[in-house]
Amino acid sequence: MNHCVLEVEVIDAPTVRYTQDNQTPIAEMAVRFDPLREGDPPGELKVVGWGNLAQELQNRVQTGQRLLIEGRLRMNTMPRGDGMKEKRAEFTLARLHPIGAAATGAAPSGNPSAPAPSRQAPAAAPTKVAKEPEPASWNAAPLVPDTDDIPF
Repeated sequence: MNHCVLEVEVIDAPTVRYTQDNQTPIAEMAVRFDPLREGDPPGELKVVGWGNLAQELQNRVQTGQRLLIEGRLRMNTMPRGDGMKEKRAEFTLARLHPIGAAATGAAPSGNPSAPAPSRQAPAAAPTKVAKEPEPASWNAAPLVPDTDDIPF
């Protein structure tokens, strides 16, 4: 199964075009995501949304906004100016979740029938304060050790 979830920043605002046969909207935008290792450049990816998601991208997404996106990842072969072909990754959007201030008061995308979160305070405030969890850290060490301790 091919299902990806990425936290991204929009670097190019969505543009919408329509298919010739049935005028289905298609939105495209460029996003950037953080690298896994310190010192590596951030990754960039083209995101494509179809139908209602295309309209939602056009109406709700702006450059610089942070999003959590869900969908499928695939590789496309593109011709370059020098006649060679280049492979590029493309993300086909299934769901869209705004992160931060833009996320308050809106139903998650991909499920328009879901009720918006309630803005009322809970009836009883919790009396116990939960300890903040430690942030996860990535172990960038290689999987194979540098020394060979195998006796055979």
